[in-house]
Amino acid sequence: MATEAQTTTSIRTVTPVDWAAGAIGGFVGSVFFGLIMQYVIPAPMLEMAIPAMYGIEGPALLAGWAIHQFHGVVLGLAYVALVQFGPFADPAKHVGPAIGLGIGYGVLTTAALAVLVMPIWLSTLGFPGAPPFPNVAIPGTIVSLVGHVVYAVPVALAYALVARDDTTD
Repeated sequence: MATEAQTTTSIRTVTPVDWAAGAIGGFVGSVFFGLIMQYVIPAPMLEMAIPAMYGIEGPALLAGWAIHQFHGVVLGLAYVALVQFGPFADPAKHVGPAIGLGIGYGVLTTAALAVLVMPIWLSTLGFPGAPPFPNVAIPGTIVSLVGHVVYAVPVALAYALVARDDTTD
């Protein structure tokens, strides 16, 4: 007679509240980063470059803000997906480690998006103010890094506060 051993595995699930936390954190973080873009990063980033990514000729500050907020929400959702289904699922549920994950996500989004994707995207569209590839201009990339970190920490904190394990925080 053969014996069978059954094993169970836990399947991680993302609740609608988890997704909402990523989206709301992304929106809030984008407001902070948008203010940095508008008042610290030299023009024409928010009013020209961001709208140009979608074929909108500027200056178009309102369109730049709307697109920037949309990007923030999408990247907030991407953060939830990354931490929920990756090796950081448990640390992301705790405020202390979440701050570190937020900083790391800010560095990742700067490296991937500001340094690599944006210059290619804008150059492909023929935007005359496209940054060089790779975009590692100093101090611009440093300011962008600060902005992405300022964006990502609220995303990570929002997720941690909703998804946390109340027994250990």
